[in-house]
Amino acid sequence: MDPEDLIYDWNLAGGKIEPAWTPVQLADETLRDGLQSPSVVSPTIEQKLELLRLMAALKIDIADIGLPGAGPHVEKQVERLARAIVEERLSIKAYCAARTVAADILPIVRVSQKVGLSIEVATFIGSSPIRQYTEGWDLPKMVKLTQDAVKLGVANGLPVNYVTEDTTRARPADLQALYGAAIQAGASRICVCDTVGHATPEGVESLIHFMLGIVEKENPDVRIDWHGHQDRGLSIPNSVRALKAGAQRVHACGLGVGERVGNTPMDQLLVNLQLLGWIDRDLSMLAEYVRKVSRYTQVPIPDSYPVIGRDAFRTGTGVHAAAIIKAREKGHDWLADRVYSGVPAGIFGLRQIIEVGPMSGESNVLCWLEEHGVEATSDCVKAVFRAAKESNHILSEQEILAVVAALGDGAVKPEPVQV
Repeated sequence: MDPEDLIYDWNLAGGKIEPAWTPVQLADETLRDGLQSPSVVSPTIEQKLELLRLMAALKIDIADIGLPGAGPHVEKQVERLARAIVEERLSIKAYCAARTVAADILPIVRVSQKVGLSIEVATFIGSSPIRQYTEGWDLPKMVKLTQDAVKLGVANGLPVNYVTEDTTRARPADLQALYGAAIQAGASRICVCDTVGHATPEGVESLIHFMLGIVEKENPDVRIDWHGHQDRGLSIPNSVRALKAGAQRVHACGLGVGERVGNTPMDQLLVNLQLLGWIDRDLSMLAEYVRKVSRYTQVPIPDSYPVIGRDAFRTGTGVHAAAIIKAREKGHDWLADRVYSGVPAGIFGLRQIIEVGPMSGESNVLCWLEEHGVEATSDCVKAVFRAAKESNHILSEQEILAVVAALGDGAVKPEPVQV
């Protein structure tokens, strides 16, 4: 049967949505903005290099490699990361964050010149009324800081991305003044930020359309970035809406690490863009990328985390397992990977896993025993099934094998298959 006949896709019922610009571009903030979470442990430089290589393997376009203006130790690490891109010929570009002050921008210039790598300057300033009031800023001063910062980066031959924090709560007139000044000073990119996770998808679309109007007026060649946070749990739909509305590049972090509840999760963004058909790339390294972000920052992956979480493709429910087993018996890996999963595990180098627990049927037990190289005799299946029904949790491998061993040594094959 044609696979398209097996799934009616309501996502396409109103017509397929497309990004306004192709190819979609991705910026990885894991090594800078992601490390602002109060719960993370900062990775070593060797671990950062490993993550940078994984970003390149996932075809991520550009990575934030730090804010060298924070001090000599940070500048040294930024230089190491930039040098690795050059020497290893990694297929990823680099940018660095900087406040709108010369003290932050000049270290980026130094690293760029030492290493021989063009590094995008992402110079930022707050923009919302609440931030202006708190800081005691006035708009003319902010415009002057913006102009000076952008001109300094451009004068040193570097591309400049002008960023305003808290854009999603800023006045239109202020945004017109700030971004207009930045573009006139030579910024080739502008970035709008949902710094506190305030925006809804509708708000994102309105803001991006407003920014497109500024760009059209000042310089149509300028490109727009979107940077979102997770405070309302809307960072993925917001990022998709930003791309649909006209942004060319979106920012995210591995595992969604970042301040408060975190940034847009890069891994979930990649998954959704792949399933939408907006990107087409090998994502078999995605699990390794997320697991290493988790290990190196010491931020745990929740069991229920999409795609990479322990339970993402794991079931102990009898009805679900039976359907997967029947699909496998039909000889269709494609079918088995989708009959009870909206996200196919195989795309990401993973597989559906059938466990045994109190909600399991005998089919779970039979499948588990066969996959683990255990002879599935009638007595063995019944014994494990009984143990599962008497438990309050998914049985571990050790628990199941203990039940099998209690029936006699002959139940277990000499060389069990590990899966």
